[in-house]
Amino acid sequence: RYRIIWSKVENVNQIREIEHPAARAVLGTMGFHDESLEISYRADLPACSGLGTSSAFTVGLLNALHTLRGRQPPNWELASEAIHIEQNVIKEAVGSQDQVWAAYGGFNTIEFHRGGGFTVEKMARVNQKILEQSIMLFFTGFTRMAWIVAQRQIDNIEKSKTLLNEMTAICRDAKQRLSEPGDPIPEIARLLRESWTRKRRLADGVTNPEIDSIYETGRKNGALAGKLLGAGGGGFMLFLVPPPSRHKVKGALKNLIHIP
Repeated sequence: RYRIIWSKVENVNQIREIEHPAARAVLGTMGFHDESLEISYRADLPACSGLGTSSAFTVGLLNALHTLRGRQPPNWELASEAIHIEQNVIKEAVGSQDQVWAAYGGFNTIEFHRGGGFTVEKMARVNQKILEQSIMLFFTGFTRMAWIVAQRQIDNIEKSKTLLNEMTAICRDAKQRLSEPGDPIPEIARLLRESWTRKRRLADGVTNPEIDSIYETGRKNGALAGKLLGAGGGGFMLFLVPPPSRHKVKGALKNLIHIP
């Protein structure tokens, strides 16, 4: 009845027999008990690497199955359904930002509200090109289960409130800088350094000696700032690099995969 093709090939008769957690949860939640389906999934970049691939999969599958039933749900509905499935059905220790990014696309600010809702505001494009020209992305070479690091951060929320408030203030400052005319890179780099310093203190496992070495190598060769994407522990390192220094940073990190 169901053929799910991912890093495995599953052929099962009941939704509850599906191993892929998101496929099982989405099909079950949407009530696809009477259809026969084949779902094939491919990705160019590795899973468990801090790029939000799990949530992108959930949003994409929801979108495909709604379309199969003849409707195109609005972005907010796709994001909300994906958040519900990952947090309440699969019961993973995940946030809500990846699902919103995947559902909306584009260059946005997301405000999360106490009641569980969210507001998405499209960022001004005035400095987007400058920002994109200064970003470099490197795969550290190792992945991790994000929920393990994320659960430690959740467990530390009460004693991390000051840190989290400071990081929220950094985000608001960055939004303002990116919306103003002129070169935002020096100020964004300063804020990114402050943000990474605080993120490292949220929980054990966010960083490790290998990640610290990659960060220091990038900084010594011209990167203004950097941070590990996702919950931490592995995956992708993002650097903010002035275009004239990109070649030097890439050469210094030639043992890592550079993703344009």
